[in-house]
Amino acid sequence: MKINKLLAAASLVTFCFAAGAAQAETLQMWVRSGIGASFTKLVEAYNASHDDKVQMTEVPFSELVQKYATAIAGGQAPDALSLDLIYNPAFAAAGQLEDLTDWAKALPYFAALSPSHVKLGTYEDKIYGLPLLVETSVFAWNKDLYQKAGLDPDKAPTTWEEISDNAKKIRALGDDIYGFYFSGGGCGGCMIFTFTPLVWGAGADILSEDGKTATLDTPEMRKAVGYYRDMVKAGVVPPGAASDTGANFLSITNGKIGQQNLGAFAIGTLVTEHPDIHFGVSLIPSVDGKTSSFAGGDNFVITKGSPRAALAKNFLEFAYSPEGQKVMATYGSLPTRSDIAAEVLKDLDPRMQVGVDAIAIGKTPYTLQFNDLINSANGPWASFTNAAIFGDDVDGAFASAQEEMQSIIDNAQ
Repeated sequence: MKINKLLAAASLVTFCFAAGAAQAETLQMWVRSGIGASFTKLVEAYNASHDDKVQMTEVPFSELVQKYATAIAGGQAPDALSLDLIYNPAFAAAGQLEDLTDWAKALPYFAALSPSHVKLGTYEDKIYGLPLLVETSVFAWNKDLYQKAGLDPDKAPTTWEEISDNAKKIRALGDDIYGFYFSGGGCGGCMIFTFTPLVWGAGADILSEDGKTATLDTPEMRKAVGYYRDMVKAGVVPPGAASDTGANFLSITNGKIGQQNLGAFAIGTLVTEHPDIHFGVSLIPSVDGKTSSFAGGDNFVITKGSPRAALAKNFLEFAYSPEGQKVMATYGSLPTRSDIAAEVLKDLDPRMQVGVDAIAIGKTPYTLQFNDLINSANGPWASFTNAAIFGDDVDGAFASAQEEMQSIIDNAQ
């Protein structure tokens, strides 16, 4: 069942928690499976230092959104949820989330919270979600392969011409060494995360600001597609990239990929699990050299009507405290507060600062149809990136995706 239909059904159900009841002792919170140590350690720290507790329940990632919508419809929803920020607008529009506007704006550090997360948590000028887990996309390169290819291992490329040239020199090392990688097999989530920064930094976008108009076919997007097509044609990208639906998203960890756009989470993965790989990270350059990033991760939302809303807010304030931010950063999560990020990251891997720098320039498409437009493996964005980069009819790929995206938007109005 489509998420929008579930939300529509949920909006017809009226459920209430007992008014005036004493504040419960335990906050029921759902999170996606594999949420990681940064959040589980945060919960442990909170529970160890507070009388009230947080009961965290992991739900399989692929089921979380639908299960939450179903739980709302049945009056069995948890008090709070760690929700992928891309779905925040849809749940807010359906009237299923607690309005946090006044409380949020009264936080003394509100202006320092990740702007993209706050934007995605806002619907019709009211705030229904705030940043919990912040993720950004960055550019990474293998320093050892750079050095073997005669490149400066400490110099980050700043243009796609330079990245392409470096990729060819790395590929010239031979065998199964490749110069660049991306998961291009219809992985919409992978490509919105790593590819759209090429156009965002240049001032273009795939959707209008209000999300009601598809703006895919731009000179900037055609230029970005051109860079990737040229690298594929030059043989610097492994053939498997064309069918990779995300299973090999962290291919740089195999030591045979010279360059790749990644999530900042990969910094911790490389450091802790692949210490033999010497790597650098920088912001992703756009087609005109300016930088950008995808701002991803989770927003913290409270189910409308929860009698434990005050407890939920207390927990989130702990997460935003210097102590909470330090716990999360120690286990690989980026700080959500820019005003204390430097202090929080002190004594941690300095490359994490690049991920923090990306927060200020990060973007996330704002649309109630994110899944149908972008995330779906059969959706127009996923089909477009594969066809435009690997196919023979670039103009056809642009025309088809532009038309299908606009149709999805129009039909949802």
